[in-house]
Amino acid sequence: MQIQVFDTEQQIASAVSAILLKQIREKPQSVLGFATGSSPVATYQKLIEAHENDGADFSKVTTFNLDEYCDLAQSDPHSYYSFMREQLFEKAGFDYSRVHFLTADTADHESVCRAYRAEIERCGGIDIQLLGIGRNGHIGFNEPSDRFSDGPFMVELAPSTLEANARFFETGKPPRYALTMGIGDIMAAKKILLIATGESKANAIRAMVKGDVTPQCPASVLQTHPDVTVFLDRASARLL
Repeated sequence: MQIQVFDTEQQIASAVSAILLKQIREKPQSVLGFATGSSPVATYQKLIEAHENDGADFSKVTTFNLDEYCDLAQSDPHSYYSFMREQLFEKAGFDYSRVHFLTADTADHESVCRAYRAEIERCGGIDIQLLGIGRNGHIGFNEPSDRFSDGPFMVELAPSTLEANARFFETGKPPRYALTMGIGDIMAAKKILLIATGESKANAIRAMVKGDVTPQCPASVLQTHPDVTVFLDRASARLL
C-alpha cells in the first residue's frame, strides 16, 4: 500500500486524474470502477476539464459504480446514477451503453447482484477501482461486519453512514438500505486508488493502514492487495 499526502484537495485530484487519464490513453477501452460521495468530485472535475480542453476521450470506457441506494429510481435526484450523470458522465462524453449500475429500485435484488458480477467478469474485470472511505472504515457500502463480503449484496447502512449522508437529503433521512459491490469485487480490481480528506477520516485511515486486517474495518483488507495507492490530505493523514 502506497501512501501519498498532499496539501490540498486539488493536488489530490490532479494526481488521481493523471493516473486515470494515463490509463485511458494507453487502453481506451478500459474498465473503471467509480465511487460517489464528496471525495472524488474534484477528480471528476479534472476529468471533465481534460475532456473539454485536451480532447480526452471516454467514449470507449466501460464503468461500474460501487453502490446504489435501494428504493430510488435512477431518475431520482438523490440516486447515485443521477450523481454520476451530473458530476461526470454527461460532461465528459461517456457512452451510457457502457455505464453500469446496481439497479436498486427492484424487489429482485439477488438477481441484480448476480448479473452485476457476471457483467464485470464478462468485461474482463476492473482495471482501476476508485474508492472513498467512510468514517467507520467502510468501502463501497461494505459496513463493519463479522466477515468480508464477496459479491454484490444488499446491506443495511450503519447509523454513522446514515448520519454522514443525511446532509444530501432535504429530509435528512437517506434510505436505510443499499446495494453494493462486495469486498471480493473490489479486491479483484487490478489497481485501486483511494481518496480521503478531512479530519473526520483520520481514525478510519489509521485503522486501514496500521490496524489489523479485520472486517470490523472493511478498508483494512486493502493491506493485502498488490496495487493500492492512498491519496490523503494532511488532516486525514494526521494519525499515521
